[in-house]
Amino acid sequence: MLKYSVRHIGSDSLMSTPVKKIVIVGGGAAGWITAGVIAAEHEAHLDTGVDVVLIESPDVATIGVGEGTWPTMRSTLSKLGISETDFIRNCDASFKQGTRFDRWHTGAADDVYYHPFTLPHGYMKTNLAASWLARDDRIPFADAVCVQSRLCERHLAPKQSATPEYAFVANYGYHLDAGKFAALLQKHCTQVLGVKHILDHVTSVNAGSDGDIASLGSKQHGDIDGDLFVDCTGFSSLLLGKHYKIPFISRKENLFIDSALAVQVPYKSEHSPIESQTISTAQSAGWIWDIGLSSRRGVGYVYSSAHVSDDKAETELRSYVEPSMGKDSASVTLRKIDINPGHRQKFWHRNCVAVGMSAGFLEPLEASALVLVELSAQMLSEQLPAMRESMTIVAKRFNDKFLYRWDRVIDFLKLHYVLTGRRDSEFWIDNCRKESIPDSLQELLTIWRHHVPWHGDFTQIDEVFSSASYQYVLYGMGFRTEPRVSTRRSLNAEEANRLFEENARKARQLVAGLPTNRELINQINEFGLPKGKVA
Repeated sequence: MLKYSVRHIGSDSLMSTPVKKIVIVGGGAAGWITAGVIAAEHEAHLDTGVDVVLIESPDVATIGVGEGTWPTMRSTLSKLGISETDFIRNCDASFKQGTRFDRWHTGAADDVYYHPFTLPHGYMKTNLAASWLARDDRIPFADAVCVQSRLCERHLAPKQSATPEYAFVANYGYHLDAGKFAALLQKHCTQVLGVKHILDHVTSVNAGSDGDIASLGSKQHGDIDGDLFVDCTGFSSLLLGKHYKIPFISRKENLFIDSALAVQVPYKSEHSPIESQTISTAQSAGWIWDIGLSSRRGVGYVYSSAHVSDDKAETELRSYVEPSMGKDSASVTLRKIDINPGHRQKFWHRNCVAVGMSAGFLEPLEASALVLVELSAQMLSEQLPAMRESMTIVAKRFNDKFLYRWDRVIDFLKLHYVLTGRRDSEFWIDNCRKESIPDSLQELLTIWRHHVPWHGDFTQIDEVFSSASYQYVLYGMGFRTEPRVSTRRSLNAEEANRLFEENARKARQLVAGLPTNRELINQINEFGLPKGKVA
């Protein structure tokens, strides 16, 4: 049993103590990304740098929920000094260019839209959404303003074999094997970046008289002291939740998903196409993710247990994979994962900060879990307090920033549900009930009835989801905006048409010149990519 004890340390001397040793509890992607970002930025491999220690239990396996990343992962990997070639080879990785949503709006077979990773053409200067709404010959929004939906439809890669590592022709993230990714990060962090790795069980949390964590007791290594402790212990939230008892705020009244069934699906052959996007297919009480890695597919059904039984959810998932697996779909082993949608009341308390699932978790729609880890590690590293006396200020900034970010992620995920026209099950009907929609999202939807989403609709310069992402979902799902007459008259139709034509021409060029995902990954496995850095 985990024990808590108190060590008496003078608070005045503690406040003037330099922050030199960071102890991260828990591995997985959250722990190792955080360790790597801090170690790389603060030169943990040098005697003059910070001391980064990661302790994890040898018995706790990586949960690995979500195998999709955002384009931000390219920058993260580059900063860590990890070769993209090595990453792709070691993590069964493939290229992700966005998400395709099937049957979310009407439930019909042809109900499809894309949320790509590329901004609408001319986005920084021109809002093409208004011009698209004014067109009579309205093609799908993503097709009109972006090239990536056309690339995804053809299983094309976002770059060529001659394109340097982390550079791109079309913006991209990755699909990856979460377990292999954590193993690669561990090896790189310990062998290159100077992170000290301890495999041991944490048996106690030792607090100073002022309330800070002074050290962690361990089974084999005794007390492990530190100046700042990072809780990456997953759902157990060993430090922030269990020790400090920071309340958990459930968001189940907004997002109903609380269960998942996952399965690994083999390709029919080594030549099978690899999808260029995550596929999200709506079901009776949730949706199925379908992620194509280089070696297999990761498939899972996330659903609301209040709207469908586990047995019925299992039937829906097996029915989905049956065309790929045939009779094996009836006997393949499914993995059950419980989800408690929500987050901690705050994420940094005293000298403890939570990153990853210890801070909170939502359904994997739009792959927000890993990007929140990246953003947390980035802010923690950039604002790492030099002295304990400044930690309270940094903690307040961190908490304010991430409470805002969690709210915006919840708004954006809920947006997908409230726009549905489906009335074929209580799950979809309940998602549209006003009391389940955050007030902040209701306000935005009211504004967007007569105003297309644009830069000024949000208060932060580093929003998790930009107005472009809202445009792709809104107009992909048939939302109607009726701009004011003055706005319609001010549109420069000639300029808009030029941009639409430029986008169509670029799409034709890329379709003709890019290899498929499978072709490029095979080339990388054999020859590698030219060395380079993120542009």
